[in-house]
Amino acid sequence: MKADVKIDDNSGFCFGVVYAIQVAEEILNEKGHLYCLGDIVHNDEEVERLKKKGLKIINHDTLKTLHGVQVLIRAHGERPETYKIALENDIELVDASCPVVLKLQNRVREAYNKNEQIVIYGKHGHAEVDGLKGQTNDDAIVIENFDELEKHNLPEKVHLFSQTTKNTANLYKLKDVLESKGIEVDFNDTLCRQVSNRNVDLRKFAAKFDKIVFVAGKKSSNGKVLHDVCKEVNPNTYFVSNKNELNKAWFNEGDTIGICGATSTPQWQMDEVRQAILDL
Repeated sequence: MKADVKIDDNSGFCFGVVYAIQVAEEILNEKGHLYCLGDIVHNDEEVERLKKKGLKIINHDTLKTLHGVQVLIRAHGERPETYKIALENDIELVDASCPVVLKLQNRVREAYNKNEQIVIYGKHGHAEVDGLKGQTNDDAIVIENFDELEKHNLPEKVHLFSQTTKNTANLYKLKDVLESKGIEVDFNDTLCRQVSNRNVDLRKFAAKFDKIVFVAGKKSSNGKVLHDVCKEVNPNTYFVSNKNELNKAWFNEGDTIGICGATSTPQWQMDEVRQAILDL
């Protein structure tokens, strides 16, 4: 179809994901095999690409059965128990934890060691959040939605942290809600600025086009946040996890179309989506 289709220069892998995948590919190119604890990135297409190179995705139960192998820790970070198991089983951990996440883990652990109640604004079951809870022997309270606050009998003072990829406005709103309940909040803005700054950039990008196609894996928390940012600015925003999910009915001849993605979206996938739109 005839259309002006542009890809957002600021979209695509964040530096933490770039590093983890570079490390994985170097080992795969040299040895042809590597274990990875959980999906290396929340993007099924990219995971499949690396599996074909020899990446084997394992869970924590499988980790306990392995001995004398290399295992990659992805950018999301891990619980202390993972390092202990690796030491006991003579497993070489290739630690590609994002430095922003590692710094956050240290801050959570230090606060917990002061016997303060930790509250984490994050997604239940998310790998990064699980790693943060692990720093507190699972004593941290995770809040994903504000109505969950009613389920917890919070003390007079809490330390508030956040999963690095959550929405900035909602984090600050949670702080205000806690304080409105008379709770003293030791507030820690632990959002990744490379991610949060994309909110501003994406708003400008989304406003320039007739239609926006947002490309991300369905498991990506960051993808959901950034897609919602685009949708707020441009109601004609469509979410796809690969080129096959495109619908010709979304577009008109002569449309200006912007393509953007999450911090877990590879450049090659956005390139594929762009070409597929032009081929419609």
